[in-house]
Amino acid sequence: MMKMKLGGFVMKKMKIGLLVSLTLTLLVLLSTTATVADGGGGVMESSSSLSSLSSSATAYRTKHKNAYVAMMYMGTPRDYEFYVATRVMLKSLSKLKVEADLVVLASPDVPVKWIQAMEKEDGAKVVIVKNVENPYQKQQNFDNRFKLTLNKLYAWSLVEYERVVMLDSDNMFIQKADELFQCGQFCAVFINPCIFHTGLFVLQPSTEVFKNMLHEIEIGRDNPDGADQGFLTGYFSNLLDEPMFHPPLNGTKLDGHYRLPLGYQMDASYFYLKLVWRIPCGPNSVITFPSAPWMKPWYWWSWPVLPLGFSWHEARRETLGYGAEIPVVVIQALMYLGVMAAARLARPNLSKLCYRPHKNLTFLQTGLKFIAMWSILVAYILPVFLIPRTVHPLLGWSLYLLGSSSLASVAINTFLLPALHVLTPWLGIFCSLLVMAFPWYPNGVARALFVFAYAFCCAPFLWGSLVKVVTCLQVSLEREAFLPRLGESPQLSGFNKLY
Repeated sequence: MMKMKLGGFVMKKMKIGLLVSLTLTLLVLLSTTATVADGGGGVMESSSSLSSLSSSATAYRTKHKNAYVAMMYMGTPRDYEFYVATRVMLKSLSKLKVEADLVVLASPDVPVKWIQAMEKEDGAKVVIVKNVENPYQKQQNFDNRFKLTLNKLYAWSLVEYERVVMLDSDNMFIQKADELFQCGQFCAVFINPCIFHTGLFVLQPSTEVFKNMLHEIEIGRDNPDGADQGFLTGYFSNLLDEPMFHPPLNGTKLDGHYRLPLGYQMDASYFYLKLVWRIPCGPNSVITFPSAPWMKPWYWWSWPVLPLGFSWHEARRETLGYGAEIPVVVIQALMYLGVMAAARLARPNLSKLCYRPHKNLTFLQTGLKFIAMWSILVAYILPVFLIPRTVHPLLGWSLYLLGSSSLASVAINTFLLPALHVLTPWLGIFCSLLVMAFPWYPNGVARALFVFAYAFCCAPFLWGSLVKVVTCLQVSLEREAFLPRLGESPQLSGFNKLY
């Protein structure tokens, strides 16, 4: 009799575990499908198609004497995110009605449909360029994501333009900055007091300079980081001693090298200190985000951790939109609701079982405890990887909260755990978002102190909930896994008899 009941109990657990496994598998497959559908995989096209695109780019008629230029290459896990960021920047420039062409230097392996979207929808000229071979890859401190950043040197080959403003994708234009085209042969901003930043710089295209740069790469010019930043700061090593750029009122172009005012490349970290822009030197025209790679403004989790992330997404909402992500968000939301309903309906009816120690079930108990704790941990981690990375923060956090509560409900209903204590981290995350998003902090220091105080106050509640969950899990397993001896019919308060 005991073996039959125990077998039934294990079968119930196996069925529920199978349900959970199938659900998580479907979610992972859905996320993979969404990534491919968004173009994140970078599907390769035929060489003939690339040739036709290259020829069409060559045939592009220059409309203006100057150009804003961006760069795109493949080979990193975040290619799609930078594609979205580049398009948002291009559309933002178009919205400002800049008097310059928009150009993208694209490596040959950039997907054709991305190129067509930038040409037809963004009005950009896409120039296919051969990747510059990076001889610095064997350096000890080399970061492989910078392998192709030397393609930026092709900006000097665009001799059909008088001046070029070279841009990284993590720039956000607040206002029109066409006066930059009045600068000299090379101009850049010193975000660091001693090193200029290559996220935005002005140059005069020159075939001679371009060939000389390629020669310097071939002979192994010293490059501290192996990327465009290290190469250009070495090539223009005397820029710190050059005068500050002030655009002539008559619109003429200057000659020589100049330092650009900080207002043309405002580091987002300056904003987080005061929560307002107070850059007195030059117009506050361009924001740059040279932060950690996974805290770029286009990721949904960057806001409200970094307040400016919402500003970037507002710029995207007004330009590119979220048509590619919305279907995935809706499907995931429906699936999470389905998981929550299925977990509640499949809740095992274990109220007829009462507890009695049995030595042979110690291993089973330990295994179930391990599974239960990991299922709670996975419930809070897995949704982060399933949500489309570039979705709007309000949609991203809403979907995360729905997903984590849905997956947590699986553990709650499977192991008969107290819902309030399992969902305490969920409540803590939700309230922390409110604390960080509070719009009336006087400055960034006060905001940081409030967030720290909130975390300090929450820590005891989180620890108490963890202890309570472990205790309830132990009691739940004892009541479900230990059967009475043959001939005994004990009954505890709140439980039914076995027969």
